[in-house]
Amino acid sequence: MTSSAAVPSAAHREPSEWRFLTPLLLGSTLNPINSSMIATGLVGIGVDFHTGPGTTASLISVLYLCSAVMQPTMGKLSTLFGPRRVFLAGIVILLAAGVVGAAAPAFGFLLLSRAMIGIGTSAAYPTAMALVRKRADSRGAGVPGRVLGNFSIASQITMVFGLPLGGILVGTFGWRALFLVNVPLALVTFVLTLVGVAKDDPGPRRDLKGLVSAVDLPGIALFAGATTSLLVFLADLGKPQWWLAAVAAVLGAALVLWERTAGQPLIDVRMLAANRPLQRTYLRQLLVGLGIYTALYGTSQWMEQGAGLVPSTVGLILLPLSGLSIVIARVVSIKGWVRTPLVLAGIALVLTAAVMLLITHHSSVPILIGMSLLFGFSNGFSGFANQAALYVQAPAGDIAVASGLYRTFAYIGAIFSASLIGITFGPAATDAGFHTLGWVIGGIGAAVLLLAAADRAIPKMANAETPSSPGPSGATNPPPGRTSRAAHGPSADPIP
Repeated sequence: MTSSAAVPSAAHREPSEWRFLTPLLLGSTLNPINSSMIATGLVGIGVDFHTGPGTTASLISVLYLCSAVMQPTMGKLSTLFGPRRVFLAGIVILLAAGVVGAAAPAFGFLLLSRAMIGIGTSAAYPTAMALVRKRADSRGAGVPGRVLGNFSIASQITMVFGLPLGGILVGTFGWRALFLVNVPLALVTFVLTLVGVAKDDPGPRRDLKGLVSAVDLPGIALFAGATTSLLVFLADLGKPQWWLAAVAAVLGAALVLWERTAGQPLIDVRMLAANRPLQRTYLRQLLVGLGIYTALYGTSQWMEQGAGLVPSTVGLILLPLSGLSIVIARVVSIKGWVRTPLVLAGIALVLTAAVMLLITHHSSVPILIGMSLLFGFSNGFSGFANQAALYVQAPAGDIAVASGLYRTFAYIGAIFSASLIGITFGPAATDAGFHTLGWVIGGIGAAVLLLAAADRAIPKMANAETPSSPGPSGATNPPPGRTSRAAHGPSADPIP
C-alpha cells in the first residue's frame, strides 16, 4: 500500500499557471474575434449568395443573440457537468461550426454556423471564470488580480486584431476562411486544454428525471425568450416594436416566478435580489458598455461620413485607444485597484463627451486621436475593475452563471448602442448629430461616475476586506480565499 507521504500534493499535481491559463485566455477571445472578423466578409458573402446588406447583417446579430442567451446557460451547465467538460464541449461545437460555415452551400448554412459559433464560444468565459475561481480558492489566494487582468487584456488585443485579421483572411483566401480559421483555433485550444487544465471532479450520478430537473429547461427557455425579445426590441428603437417589449416583460416576470420555485434554477433570483452590490455591478457593466460602444461606433461613423476620412485613416486614429486600454488594464490589475478605476472610467466618459462637443469636421487628426485616447481610458479602467467586483460579489458556487450574465449585460449595451447611434444621427452623421451624441455619452458617463462614487460596497482593492454580499437566504458570503472554506465546509471549493 502506498504511503500518504508518497502521494504528490494537490499543488504539485496542478499544471503550471501558464499551461492552465493559455487555453482559457485563447478560448475566451474566440467569441469577440468572431464577432469582429465577419464584418470584413459581408460584402463578399452578399455577392456570392445574392443577398442584400440587411440579410448579411443577420450574421452579426445571430451571434450576439445566441451569445447573450448561452453565456449564463453554459455557466449553469458547468455547475452540473464540470467547467472543463463544458469548456471542451464548446470547443467541439466551434470546430463543427467552422466546417459548416466553410463548406456552406447556401446562406442558411452560414446562419447555422454563426449560431453554432455563438453557442460554442459562449462556453469559454463563464467556465474559465469558474476554473480560475476554483484554482484560486483551493490555494487560498483571494482575488487573482493579474489573472483577471489577463482576461481584460486578451479582450483588448482581440479588439485590435479582429478586423485586420479578418481583412487578411478575406483578401488572401476569401470569406470562407473567416469560418475555416475556427478549425485550427479550436484544435489548438482543445489540445492545450487537455494538457493544461486539470480534470473535473466526478459529478453526482443522476437519472434522466433528475438531470432534466437540474438543467432547468423551463428556466433556460424563459430566459432565452425574454433576452431575445429584449435584444430584438433594442436593436431597432428608431421604429420600436412595442409588442416585443411587452413580450420581454411578460417572459421576464414568468422567469422570476419560475426561478423562485425551481429546485436548481438557471439564475438564483433570490440571491440576485438580495445581492444589491452585484446588481449594481451588472448595471455599471451595461452602462460602461453602452457608453464605450456608442462613443466608438458613433465616432467611427461620423469620421467617415461627417469628416470625410477614409476607413484606413479612421482605423489608425482609433488604434491607440486599444494600446492605451491594454496598458491601463495591466497597471490596474497589478495594483489590484477596483473602486478608483471605476470612478475614473465615469470621469473619462464625461471628458470624452466634453471633447466631442468641441469637435467639428474641421478638427485636426491629432485632436481626434486625443479624443479616442479618452475611450481607451474608460475601457482600460472599467474592464478589470468590474470583473474584480463581480468576482468578489458573486458566491463561489454561482460564479459561472454570474460571469455569463455579466457578458449578457455587455451584449445588451452593445446592441442598444446601435439603436442609440441611429436615433441620434438620423439619416446622416453630421456635426450636429455628433454633438447630440456627445451629450448622450456625457449623461451615461455621469451615471457611471455616480454609481461608482456612491457605491460603498465596491472594494478599494481586489483583496481588501469588503462588506460581505448577502447570500440567497440572507446569510453573507465571506471574501473568497479567506473564510469561505470554514463557513461552507471542506467540500465547498474542491481542489482540481
